[in-house]
Amino acid sequence: MSEPSGPFQIMGIVNVTPDSFSDGGQFGCVDEAVAHGLRLEQEGAAILDIGGESTRPGASEISVEQELRRVVPVVRALARQSAAKISIDSRKPEVAKAAVEEGAVIWNDVSALQFSPYSLATAAALGVDLVLMHASDSPDKMQDNPYYEDVVAEIDGFFAARLKACAEAGIEETKIILDPGIGFGKNLAHNLQLLTHLDQFNHFGRPLLLGASRKRFIAGVDAGAPVTERLGGSLAALLAGAARGVSIFRVHDVAATRQALAVYRAIEGAKTP
Repeated sequence: MSEPSGPFQIMGIVNVTPDSFSDGGQFGCVDEAVAHGLRLEQEGAAILDIGGESTRPGASEISVEQELRRVVPVVRALARQSAAKISIDSRKPEVAKAAVEEGAVIWNDVSALQFSPYSLATAAALGVDLVLMHASDSPDKMQDNPYYEDVVAEIDGFFAARLKACAEAGIEETKIILDPGIGFGKNLAHNLQLLTHLDQFNHFGRPLLLGASRKRFIAGVDAGAPVTERLGGSLAALLAGAARGVSIFRVHDVAATRQALAVYRAIEGAKTP
Protein backbone atom coordinates (compact mmCIF):
# COMPACT_ATOMS: atom_id res chain seq x y z
CA MET A 1 0.00 0.00 0.00
CA SER A 2 2.98 2.32 0.13
CA GLU A 3 2.49 2.67 -3.63
CA PRO A 4 -1.29 2.55 -4.22
CA SER A 5 -2.27 0.28 -7.10
CA GLY A 6 -4.89 2.75 -8.32
CA PRO A 7 -6.20 6.20 -7.58
CA PHE A 8 -8.41 4.96 -4.73
CA GLN A 9 -8.47 2.01 -2.34
CA ILE A 10 -11.37 1.01 -0.11
CA MET A 11 -10.65 -0.22 3.41
CA GLY A 12 -13.60 -2.23 4.71
CA ILE A 13 -14.30 -2.13 8.45
CA VAL A 14 -14.49 -5.43 10.33
CA ASN A 15 -15.26 -4.63 13.97
CA VAL A 16 -15.02 -7.59 16.34
CA THR A 17 -16.38 -5.54 19.23
CA PRO A 18 -19.56 -5.40 21.31
CA ASP A 19 -19.59 -1.60 21.57
CA SER A 20 -18.39 0.13 18.39
CA PHE A 21 -20.55 3.15 17.57
CA SER A 22 -22.04 1.82 14.33
CA ASP A 23 -21.86 -1.96 14.19
CA GLY A 24 -20.87 -3.05 17.67
CA GLY A 25 -21.96 -6.60 18.43
CA GLN A 26 -22.98 -7.44 14.87
CA PHE A 27 -19.89 -9.52 14.08
CA GLY A 28 -18.85 -10.69 17.51
CA CYS A 29 -18.03 -14.31 16.71
CA VAL A 30 -15.19 -15.40 14.45
CA ASP A 31 -17.37 -16.97 11.77
CA GLU A 32 -19.61 -13.90 11.50
CA ALA A 33 -16.63 -11.53 11.32
CA VAL A 34 -14.87 -13.62 8.69
CA ALA A 35 -18.03 -13.90 6.58
CA HIS A 36 -18.50 -10.13 6.84
CA GLY A 37 -14.91 -9.51 5.76
CA LEU A 38 -15.28 -11.80 2.76
CA ARG A 39 -18.50 -9.97 1.78
CA LEU A 40 -16.70 -6.64 1.95
CA GLU A 41 -13.94 -8.00 -0.27
CA GLN A 42 -16.54 -9.16 -2.81
CA GLU A 43 -18.09 -5.68 -2.74
CA GLY A 44 -14.76 -4.06 -3.59
CA ALA A 45 -12.62 -3.70 -0.47
CA ALA A 46 -8.90 -3.95 -1.21
CA ILE A 47 -8.10 -3.80 2.50
CA LEU A 48 -9.90 -5.35 5.50
CA ASP A 49 -9.35 -3.46 8.76
CA ILE A 50 -9.92 -5.70 11.78
CA GLY A 51 -10.41 -4.13 15.18
CA GLY A 52 -11.17 -5.62 18.59
CA GLU A 53 -11.26 -2.52 20.80
CA SER A 54 -13.80 0.24 20.32
CA THR A 55 -12.31 3.73 20.01
CA ARG A 56 -15.67 5.51 19.84
CA PRO A 57 -16.00 8.64 22.02
CA GLY A 58 -16.20 7.59 25.65
CA ALA A 59 -14.93 4.04 25.09
CA SER A 60 -12.81 2.40 27.78
CA GLU A 61 -9.58 0.53 27.21
CA ILE A 62 -9.61 -3.27 27.24
CA SER A 63 -6.74 -5.60 28.12
CA VAL A 64 -4.20 -6.89 25.63
CA GLU A 65 -5.38 -10.44 26.30
CA GLN A 66 -9.02 -9.61 25.59
CA GLU A 67 -8.15 -7.79 22.38
CA LEU A 68 -5.95 -10.67 21.21
CA ARG A 69 -8.76 -13.18 21.82
CA ARG A 70 -11.07 -11.11 19.64
CA VAL A 71 -8.85 -10.30 16.69
CA VAL A 72 -6.23 -13.01 16.21
CA PRO A 73 -8.60 -15.76 15.01
CA VAL A 74 -10.25 -13.33 12.57
CA VAL A 75 -6.93 -12.09 11.21
CA ARG A 76 -5.70 -15.65 10.84
CA ALA A 77 -8.81 -16.78 8.95
CA LEU A 78 -9.09 -13.77 6.66
CA ALA A 79 -5.37 -13.78 5.85
CA ARG A 80 -5.83 -17.33 4.56
CA GLN A 81 -9.20 -16.94 2.83
CA SER A 82 -9.05 -13.42 1.38
CA ALA A 83 -6.89 -11.80 -1.29
CA ALA A 84 -7.42 -8.41 0.37
CA LYS A 85 -4.67 -6.86 2.45
CA ILE A 86 -5.27 -7.40 6.15
CA SER A 87 -4.98 -4.43 8.48
CA ILE A 88 -4.98 -4.57 12.28
CA ASP A 89 -6.74 -1.64 13.94
CA SER A 90 -5.09 -1.41 17.34
CA ARG A 91 -3.18 0.94 19.62
CA LYS A 92 -1.28 -1.90 21.27
CA PRO A 93 2.08 -3.10 19.89
CA GLU A 94 1.52 -6.59 21.32
CA VAL A 95 -1.69 -6.90 19.31
CA ALA A 96 -0.07 -5.52 16.17
CA LYS A 97 2.81 -8.00 16.46
CA ALA A 98 0.48 -10.97 16.93
CA ALA A 99 -1.67 -9.87 13.99
CA VAL A 100 1.32 -9.44 11.69
CA GLU A 101 2.51 -12.91 12.65
CA GLU A 102 -0.88 -14.20 11.46
CA GLY A 103 -0.79 -12.36 8.15
CA ALA A 104 -1.66 -8.70 8.68
CA VAL A 105 0.39 -6.34 6.50
CA ILE A 106 -0.86 -2.99 7.82
CA TRP A 107 -0.94 -1.56 11.34
CA ASN A 108 -3.67 1.07 11.70
CA ASP A 109 -2.97 2.95 14.93
CA VAL A 110 -5.35 5.67 16.12
CA SER A 111 -2.69 6.83 18.58
CA ALA A 112 -0.07 7.30 15.84
CA LEU A 113 2.37 5.02 17.74
CA GLN A 114 2.08 6.99 20.98
CA PHE A 115 -0.01 4.63 23.12
CA SER A 116 2.92 2.52 24.29
CA PRO A 117 6.61 3.28 24.80
CA TYR A 118 7.26 0.18 22.68
CA SER A 119 5.09 1.20 19.70
CA LEU A 120 7.77 2.90 17.60
CA ALA A 121 10.33 0.12 18.07
CA THR A 122 7.71 -2.54 17.34
CA ALA A 123 6.63 -0.77 14.16
CA ALA A 124 10.24 -0.50 13.01
CA ALA A 125 10.81 -4.20 13.67
CA LEU A 126 7.60 -5.33 11.96
CA GLY A 127 8.30 -3.34 8.80
CA VAL A 128 4.66 -3.23 7.70
CA ASP A 129 2.69 -0.27 6.38
CA LEU A 130 1.46 2.09 9.09
CA VAL A 131 -1.56 4.36 9.39
CA LEU A 132 -0.79 7.25 11.73
CA MET A 133 -3.99 8.93 12.87
CA HIS A 134 -4.43 12.18 14.78
CA ALA A 135 -6.50 12.10 17.98
CA SER A 136 -6.40 14.85 20.57
CA ASP A 137 -6.63 12.42 23.51
CA SER A 138 -7.65 8.88 24.45
CA PRO A 139 -11.15 7.79 23.39
CA ASP A 140 -12.61 8.21 26.88
CA LYS A 141 -11.59 11.89 27.00
CA MET A 142 -11.19 13.10 23.43
CA GLN A 143 -14.64 14.68 23.09
CA ASP A 144 -14.41 16.64 26.36
CA ASN A 145 -14.58 20.12 24.80
CA PRO A 146 -11.89 19.73 22.10
CA TYR A 147 -10.15 23.02 21.29
CA TYR A 148 -7.74 24.17 18.57
CA GLU A 149 -6.45 27.58 17.57
CA ASP A 150 -6.23 26.27 13.99
CA VAL A 151 -7.19 22.62 13.60
CA VAL A 152 -5.62 22.20 10.15
CA ALA A 153 -2.31 23.81 11.11
CA GLU A 154 -2.11 21.91 14.39
CA ILE A 155 -2.70 18.54 12.74
CA ASP A 156 -0.16 19.44 10.07
CA GLY A 157 2.35 20.04 12.86
CA PHE A 158 1.34 16.78 14.52
CA PHE A 159 2.00 14.85 11.31
CA ALA A 160 5.40 16.52 10.92
CA ALA A 161 6.34 15.57 14.48
CA ARG A 162 5.19 11.96 14.12
CA LEU A 163 7.02 11.53 10.81
CA LYS A 164 10.17 12.81 12.50
CA ALA A 165 9.70 10.39 15.42
CA CYS A 166 9.22 7.53 12.99
CA ALA A 167 12.34 8.44 11.05
CA GLU A 168 14.37 8.56 14.27
CA ALA A 169 13.03 5.11 15.18
CA GLY A 170 14.18 3.68 11.85
CA ILE A 171 10.75 3.48 10.20
CA GLU A 172 10.81 4.06 6.46
CA GLU A 173 8.72 7.05 5.42
CA THR A 174 7.44 5.06 2.43
CA LYS A 175 5.57 2.83 4.89
CA ILE A 176 3.48 5.66 6.35
CA ILE A 177 -0.12 6.68 5.61
CA LEU A 178 -1.64 9.75 7.29
CA ASP A 179 -5.17 10.01 8.71
CA PRO A 180 -6.44 13.34 10.13
CA GLY A 181 -8.80 11.50 12.48
CA ILE A 182 -12.27 12.81 11.65
CA GLY A 183 -14.35 12.66 14.84
CA PHE A 184 -11.41 11.91 17.13
CA GLY A 185 -11.25 14.88 19.47
CA LYS A 186 -12.96 17.28 17.06
CA ASN A 187 -16.29 19.07 17.11
CA LEU A 188 -18.48 19.68 14.06
CA ALA A 189 -16.65 22.84 13.01
CA HIS A 190 -13.25 21.12 13.34
CA ASN A 191 -14.39 18.17 11.22
CA LEU A 192 -15.78 20.43 8.50
CA GLN A 193 -12.59 22.49 8.45
CA LEU A 194 -10.52 19.34 8.05
CA LEU A 195 -12.70 18.01 5.26
CA THR A 196 -12.50 21.36 3.49
CA HIS A 197 -8.71 21.50 3.71
CA LEU A 198 -7.61 17.87 3.36
CA ASP A 199 -5.43 18.90 0.43
CA GLN A 200 -3.26 20.88 2.87
CA PHE A 201 -1.69 17.58 3.95
CA ASN A 202 -0.61 16.54 0.45
CA HIS A 203 2.72 18.30 0.88
CA PHE A 204 3.93 15.41 3.04
CA GLY A 205 3.91 13.22 -0.07
CA ARG A 206 2.27 10.35 1.79
CA PRO A 207 -1.08 8.64 1.06
CA LEU A 208 -4.01 10.15 2.94
CA LEU A 209 -6.64 7.96 4.57
CA LEU A 210 -10.12 9.28 5.37
CA GLY A 211 -12.38 7.63 7.93
CA ALA A 212 -15.64 9.59 7.90
CA SER A 213 -18.06 6.70 7.47
CA ARG A 214 -21.29 7.08 9.49
CA LYS A 215 -19.65 9.47 11.95
CA ARG A 216 -21.44 11.81 14.32
CA PHE A 217 -20.57 15.01 12.47
CA ILE A 218 -23.05 13.91 9.77
CA ALA A 219 -25.85 14.09 12.36
CA GLY A 220 -24.61 17.56 13.27
CA VAL A 221 -25.21 18.67 9.70
CA ASP A 222 -28.43 16.71 9.14
CA ALA A 223 -30.75 17.20 12.10
CA GLY A 224 -29.45 14.39 14.27
CA ALA A 225 -29.59 11.62 11.67
CA PRO A 226 -29.18 8.24 13.43
CA VAL A 227 -26.17 6.12 12.61
CA THR A 228 -28.25 3.87 10.36
CA GLU A 229 -29.19 6.84 8.17
CA ARG A 230 -25.80 8.42 7.43
CA LEU A 231 -24.87 6.79 4.13
CA GLY A 232 -25.53 9.93 2.11
CA GLY A 233 -23.36 12.03 4.38
CA SER A 234 -20.65 9.39 4.35
CA LEU A 235 -20.55 9.41 0.56
CA ALA A 236 -20.52 13.21 0.43
CA ALA A 237 -17.51 13.29 2.76
CA LEU A 238 -15.58 10.66 0.82
CA LEU A 239 -16.17 12.45 -2.49
CA ALA A 240 -14.93 15.67 -0.92
CA GLY A 241 -11.85 13.70 0.13
CA ALA A 242 -11.40 12.22 -3.33
CA ALA A 243 -11.39 15.73 -4.79
CA ARG A 244 -8.70 16.79 -2.31
CA GLY A 245 -6.16 14.02 -2.74
CA VAL A 246 -7.35 11.25 -0.41
CA SER A 247 -6.53 7.82 -1.81
CA ILE A 248 -7.72 5.39 0.91
CA PHE A 249 -11.24 5.37 2.35
CA ARG A 250 -12.09 3.47 5.54
CA VAL A 251 -15.80 2.65 5.31
CA HIS A 252 -18.64 0.44 6.48
CA ASP A 253 -20.61 0.57 3.20
CA VAL A 254 -18.17 -0.81 0.66
CA ALA A 255 -20.51 -1.41 -2.29
CA ALA A 256 -21.95 2.12 -2.19
CA THR A 257 -18.48 3.58 -1.77
CA ARG A 258 -17.12 1.60 -4.73
CA GLN A 259 -19.96 2.83 -6.93
CA ALA A 260 -19.61 6.45 -5.81
CA LEU A 261 -15.88 6.43 -6.50
CA ALA A 262 -16.36 4.73 -9.86
CA VAL A 263 -18.81 7.41 -10.98
CA TYR A 264 -16.58 10.17 -9.61
CA ARG A 265 -13.60 8.71 -11.49
CA ALA A 266 -15.65 8.46 -14.72
CA ILE A 267 -16.75 12.08 -14.42
CA GLU A 268 -13.19 13.26 -13.81
CA GLY A 269 -11.95 11.12 -16.69
CA ALA A 270 -14.47 12.67 -19.04
CA LYS A 271 -13.11 16.19 -18.55
CA THR A 272 -11.72 17.79 -21.66
CA PRO A 273 -7.89 17.69 -21.50
